[in-house]
Amino acid sequence: MRIFGKPLAPGPIHFDDGRFQIEAEIESIVGGFVVRGNVRGRGGRIEIFRAPAPPRFLLNNWQSWGPIQTVTPEFRFPGLAERMANYSRYVFSPIPDVFSSTLVSDYFAAWEGGLVGFLSSRIAHPYFAVEGGDLVGYAEYFDVPFDQPIPIEPLIILQDRPPAVLLEDYADRTAVENNVRLRARNPVGWSSWYQYFTELTAVDLEKNLRLSAESEIPFEVFQIDDGYERDIGDWLEVKEGFTPLSDLARMIRERGFIAGIWTAPFSASESSELFRRHPDWFVREGGRPKPCYRNWKKTIYALDTTHPAALEWLAETFSVLRRMGCTYFKIDFLFAAAMAGERHASATPIQAYRQGMAAIRRAAGEDFVLGCGAPLLPSLGLVEGMRVGEDTAPFWDSGMSGIAGPNAYIALKNPILRSFMHGRWWLNDPDCLLLREKDIRLTSNEKRLYALVCGALDNMLIESDDLALVDERGRALLREAAGLLGGRIRVEDPMADDAYIISSCGGRAGDFRLAANLSDHPKTIEGILVPARSAEFLPLPAAD
Repeated sequence: MRIFGKPLAPGPIHFDDGRFQIEAEIESIVGGFVVRGNVRGRGGRIEIFRAPAPPRFLLNNWQSWGPIQTVTPEFRFPGLAERMANYSRYVFSPIPDVFSSTLVSDYFAAWEGGLVGFLSSRIAHPYFAVEGGDLVGYAEYFDVPFDQPIPIEPLIILQDRPPAVLLEDYADRTAVENNVRLRARNPVGWSSWYQYFTELTAVDLEKNLRLSAESEIPFEVFQIDDGYERDIGDWLEVKEGFTPLSDLARMIRERGFIAGIWTAPFSASESSELFRRHPDWFVREGGRPKPCYRNWKKTIYALDTTHPAALEWLAETFSVLRRMGCTYFKIDFLFAAAMAGERHASATPIQAYRQGMAAIRRAAGEDFVLGCGAPLLPSLGLVEGMRVGEDTAPFWDSGMSGIAGPNAYIALKNPILRSFMHGRWWLNDPDCLLLREKDIRLTSNEKRLYALVCGALDNMLIESDDLALVDERGRALLREAAGLLGGRIRVEDPMADDAYIISSCGGRAGDFRLAANLSDHPKTIEGILVPARSAEFLPLPAAD
C-alpha cells in the first residue's frame, strides 16, 4: 500500500508537486491506519491511496439510487452509456467522464479482511478507481483553488476482520467524524406514489386515511408525493384543479397522522416560474444555465446553492410548507446540487450541495427529512432518513443490473448491502412496500420477502397502495414486518451471492435470524431449504 506515492508507514508526509502542497500524518489505530492532513493550491484530482486491487470487492456508488454490489476488477456495468446519455451524465457520478471509462467505487471499497474508505466528503468528492491492477483512491477538488490550507478528506484503512464488522466500524467512525446525531423515531407510513403517481386527488387521500384507521394499519405518516405541484421548482403552487396543500395537510393531521410532502428542491424545469424569473440562480456553463438531467419530458436545471437569493428561497419554501402543516419532508433528485459547473461563489460541487442541504436542514428544524437521489457521504448529519437503493417496481427481475432502472430485486438488494449505514448514518429507506393484489406482478413470496427483510433490517416501512386493494393477508404482512422493527441488526455476510442472513437482537420480536434468498433458485441455508425469492426464519444458535 502507498499513501501519496510513499509506502504506508506511520508518521508525517510532506508533498509538493507544484500544483498543490500537502501536509499529512499517518496514524496507527486499532485495526489499521488513518490519514489526516491539509492541502492548499489548485488541487484538482489528488491521488491519496494505491494498492493492488482485491480479486473481489464490494463496490459502492456515490448516491442513493446507485448500486452497491460485489464485483471483480474487470466488471463493467451493462447499459451504462445508454442510461447516462438518455437521463443524465451526473446521476451516477459528479465526475461522469471517469465513471464512464473505468470501474469506480465511491467513498469506500471492502473485501475479505480489508476495507479502505474516506471518513467525510465535505469539500472533495472521494472515490476509488481500478487502474490496471491497482485500486487507487482519489480526492476530486474540481480545480477549485484554495489559497489557505483546507482539510483533506480523512482516509481510513481497516484490516483483519470480516466484511460485516469492517463496514460497521467504518460507519461508526464516519458518524463520529461527521457529528451524526440520530433520534430514535422510525415512522411507518403511506405514500401516494406507486399507486396514484401524478393522479392523486383529495378523494383518494381521504379514502386511504379512512381505510388505514378501519384496518388498524400502524401508519404514522401520510406523504403526498410528486404530482401536486404546478411545475418542477414551483413547490408552493398546486397544479390546476388540485386541492391546496394546506387543506390536504389539515385533512391528514385531523385524522391523527403526520403530513408529509415530496419536493425536488434543487431542480427546476425549463418551463417553471422559478426558472423563468431567476435564470441566474442556476448552475451555468459558458455563462448560460447548464442542463442537468431529463425527466417529466422536460429539461431540468440545477439550483446554484451558493447564490444567497437561492438559499433564501430554499429556506422560505420549507418554512411555508411547515406553516401549511407539513412536518415530514421527502426531498428528491438531490444529486443535482452537486453537478459540476459555474457558480455564483467559488465552491466545489460538494461544498455547494452541503450548503443547500444545510439551508433545508435549518428551515425544517426538528421535522423529519428523508433524502433521495442524494450523494451519500456528503449528506451525513443533514437528514434523518435516506433512500439507499433504486426505485422499486411491481415486478422482480434479478437479471437487471443496478443501473437499469426501477426493479423490486435491486430495490431490496441495496438496503441489504447498505445495512451497516442504518442506525449509524440515518434510518435506511428501502423504498415502498407494494402489498396490493391488483395491477402487480409480484408473487406472494416476493411481497413477503420484501416486507420481512425491510422489517428485519429495522428499515423505514412505507406502503404505497390503494388500501382498498390490500386484503387481510397484505395488512397482516405489514403488521408482521412492523413487529420486527427495533433490533440491532447485522447482515452476516454482505458479500454472499444473493442469499443473506439477517440477525436482529433486542427488537420488538426479540432475537431472531432471517434467511433472505433473492436468487432465482432454491438454496439451503444452515440446513433450511429457502425457496427462490423467499424468506425463512432460522433457528437461533445454541447458547454456549
